[in-house]
This record gives sequence, C-alpha cells and structure tokens, in this order.
Amino acid sequence: RELVLNYFSKTCIKMGSNMLAIIFVVGILAGALPKMVSGQSVADIVTDAFFNGIINPDGSCPGRGFYTRASFLQAVNANPQFGTTGSSDDARREIAAFFAHASHETGRFCYREEIAGPSLDPSVYCDEQNTQYPCASGQRYHGRGPLQLSWNYNYGPAGQSIGFDGLNNPQIVANDPVISFRASLWFWMNNVHSIITSGQGFGATIRAINGQLECNGANPDTVTSRVNFYTQYCGQLGVSPGENLRC
Repeated sequence: RELVLNYFSKTCIKMGSNMLAIIFVVGILAGALPKMVSGQSVADIVTDAFFNGIINPDGSCPGRGFYTRASFLQAVNANPQFGTTGSSDDARREIAAFFAHASHETGRFCYREEIAGPSLDPSVYCDEQNTQYPCASGQRYHGRGPLQLSWNYNYGPAGQSIGFDGLNNPQIVANDPVISFRASLWFWMNNVHSIITSGQGFGATIRAINGQLECNGANPDTVTSRVNFYTQYCGQLGVSPGENLRC
C-alpha cells in the first residue's frame, strides 16, 4: 500500500494542478471530501405539503388562491441567494424564518394587505422627508404582501429593483402574486438575509423587521407569535431553531 501511495503522490506532482483538480472532483463524487453545497434547492425544501400546510384554510381569506407555491418559487428564482447561502441548516433556518414572519404578518397568508390600510390617510406611511422617493398624490404605502412592505422609502426602491412603479402603483404588490412575493424578498434580501445566514439568530431578524415596536419588551406577545411560527417551521423542515430566538 505504501508503494502505491508513493507512486501516486509522485505521479500527482509530475502531472501538476490538472491531476489535483481531477482528484478533488473524484473525491467529492466518492464522498471522500466535504461537499460545498447541500445539493437541495428551495423547491426541494419548500414542498407542496409544507407550503399548503402553512396557508390559512379559511375560505374567506383574501389571500386564498393568491399566495401560491408557484408564485413563491418564481419570485425565489429572481433571488438565487435566498435559501441557498451557507450550510443546509442555514438555508432551512432562513426559509423557516421568512415564512414565520410572513405567517405572523398576514395571519398565515390570509391577508394581501393591511386590514385598515385602504382607509388610512395617505400621510400615515408617507415619509415626507424622503425626497429620493417622494410620495405620489393620493397613494397609500401601507403594508402589502407576505412581509407587509410599507412606507414610500421601501416601495420606491423595491419597484426600481423589481420593475414596477412602486410610488405611483403600490397596490400592485397586493394584486400580483409574483410581485407580492418579490417585493417581500427584496426587503428580506436587503435587510434580513445577512442577519439570519450569519448566525445572529431569529431574534435579530425580529429586530430588523419591527424592532422598534416589538423588541426590548415593547410587545412580547408579537415576539412570541413570531418565535412560535419559527420553531414550528424549523421542526417541519428538520432543523434546530438555534439560539437567540427573542429580542
């Protein structure tokens, strides 16, 4: 065996980097070296059973038939880092966290938009100090979509990134299911993705989404709601929830 190894090592040295590359690939295929990725896509993790199981079964929900797995996966295709960053456990925790926050915000995908949103004065979610994304006359920037995208300073850049007029037509986030998911994923990737994938814990994602109104004892009941959804979904996806669950 020693003679074989010596011959093999000398041959590798003579053949250089090409041989090493071949050995590395063969090693991965044989299971001798650690794989760089889990080999599972978001679609493999978010199965029909999982997605349909978290949807509110109440037939009167405006979100019934609007939020679909197909529209979610179409939105994910435009965000290839979502649910694929880090280890398999990291990916599953991120997916569980996204759906936990969405379930809390929408009553398990019952609502397309904030219940009282259409009746609110347009000034409620309008930051008039933000001149880069000024509020359009008569438009309301209340919560819409899975993560309840709110405020003109979010609708504006979300629309620019995705390809819709977020300032003049914010209602499309509640009317088009793919744009609805994409708008929430835009917010997620810009504000939450790096937090959950860097191991800061679910509690840090609560702080990123609604920390001022919920964290540090401001509203422990809503924090508990989010954590309960998260731990439930982690269990369904076969991953431990990790530490630092609350904020």
